[in-house]
Amino acid sequence: MTVVSSHRDPERLTLAITSEFAAPPARVWQVWEDAQQLSRWWGPPTWPATFTRHDFAVDGRSHYYMTGPEGEHAYGAWKVTDLAPPHRLVFTDAFADADGEFLDDPAPMRIEVSIEDGGPGSRMTVTTHFSSLEHLQQVADMGMEEGMTLALGQIDGLLAEPASV
Repeated sequence: MTVVSSHRDPERLTLAITSEFAAPPARVWQVWEDAQQLSRWWGPPTWPATFTRHDFAVDGRSHYYMTGPEGEHAYGAWKVTDLAPPHRLVFTDAFADADGEFLDDPAPMRIEVSIEDGGPGSRMTVTTHFSSLEHLQQVADMGMEEGMTLALGQIDGLLAEPASV
């Protein structure tokens, strides 16, 4: 299993999920950078993601939708706020309308990704920051922790393939 730990911290209003991969940080970075690879793992298997826009640069926007088991769509969007390839990515992630405009409920989340040498190749920690304890609980009740764990579990299959970037 890719995920080695998951920690919800109600005092810091964070959820941190750490994974290890048998690939160097530069290769793990590519699963974030390349929209085709990102679409293959960002959503859990029962809610796969499709990125329709992916401007992977500071102030860049990404739009996606996840398709549910009944064919329904849940839209989301990112705004990248910091990039330091191949080790650090920070972005705001929010539920969105079909045009990629952020919705206010639930509130947007700040996500920090750290990719370092470690374990068999790389250690990646995805830390989500919430605006309040109620926000953390609301998103947890929606299954975010389980969904992100399942999504991250799909990365090993991508890393076994030749990089497309």
